[in-house]
Amino acid sequence: MSNQLSSEVEKILPEDIINTLQSGYKVFQGEADQLEDLLKHGGALLRKASRRFTTTQLIVGIAVLASVAVFAAAKAAEAASDEE
Repeated sequence: MSNQLSSEVEKILPEDIINTLQSGYKVFQGEADQLEDLLKHGGALLRKASRRFTTTQLIVGIAVLASVAVFAAAKAAEAASDEE
């Protein structure tokens, strides 16, 4: 039974993470047309992760990602205010 379950779970590949990070970086740099790719790659990564991790691990992971996003947004706002 566990062999069957593990074969059904898609592995998280390095390409999944790289594609998500590249799309996120491009969106962060102001390329709004890359937002669709970010959502697609991020959704696929989240789908794979949700099948592999426990609920607690997912919540902690999402909290960490949200913290990084808030920090990055604050730095971007700070950089934008410094330019003005």
